[in-house]
Amino acid sequence: MARRLNLRQIEAFKAVIEHGTVSRAAEVMNVSQPAMSKLIAHLEEDTGLRLFDRLKGRLAPTQRGMRLYEEIDRIFAGLRQVENAVDAIRRDEQGRLLVGVMPALSGSFIQQATSNFLRVHPNVFCSIQSRSSQWIADGLVTRKLDVGLVIFPIDNPYIVTEPMMGHPVVCIMPLGHPLAAKSVITPADLNDVPFISFDPESHTSQRVMSVLKAHEVRCNTVLIANVSPTLCEFVAAGVGVSLVHPLIVSGLRGQLAIRRFEPEVQLDFQLCRIRDSRNARLVDAFLEQARETAAQVSRTLLEAD
Repeated sequence: MARRLNLRQIEAFKAVIEHGTVSRAAEVMNVSQPAMSKLIAHLEEDTGLRLFDRLKGRLAPTQRGMRLYEEIDRIFAGLRQVENAVDAIRRDEQGRLLVGVMPALSGSFIQQATSNFLRVHPNVFCSIQSRSSQWIADGLVTRKLDVGLVIFPIDNPYIVTEPMMGHPVVCIMPLGHPLAAKSVITPADLNDVPFISFDPESHTSQRVMSVLKAHEVRCNTVLIANVSPTLCEFVAAGVGVSLVHPLIVSGLRGQLAIRRFEPEVQLDFQLCRIRDSRNARLVDAFLEQARETAAQVSRTLLEAD
């Protein structure tokens, strides 16, 4: 052969096959139509193969042309695999942190904690998954997650948990609600008051309802919500009041009235990690930011409205 094959010829041939016409292939490759035709002609000359039939001004691939295309496509698929491998290596060098967070913490809190972490570690790739506590526990055990934030301790020998922002529940209500005139809400104040509860099977609901039952509160549950953002939206809309961990109303001070509740009902969120984590350094750094963010929220959340 007079000339060796070059990559530009191969790309032109592949483009014509995949896009159907020389003009469309030329547009995709950002070259003129005459230049594209010349590349195809040189490829046929250099290979000694008739790759296209000319039919009424259009190119139709021959059988040999399609055989060559199949070989080229396999080669390009291999190149794409190499590119994916390179990207994965870059990600590993860059550092990855996979975080599972229950819906109650998927708003303002996780945004603040992650943003603070990324300011210190700007080259880390973070993935935040908002899922149930059980899904998060499974994700930690199978090493699909590095960190988990849940509402109750996970009883698993492969998972390390620690309390985060242990705090008594607060009573939240619409702005201007009659109970907002009080600085402290007691069980007696909730008699017959429209109340919004979490799912009865949830850890928070069971703790709250046991206290209200112990004080013989006539609980007027008007709505049940299974995630915190939904519950807070209904409270803000005036549907009812609720008892929640203060962390879930971080960022909603302008939309809700927040009051202390006595007797105290303590709830702890849990920071979870897998033992012998592959990303121990990054996990430690993220957990530290989560602790600091939780402490900051705890200090400021109950300031006077």
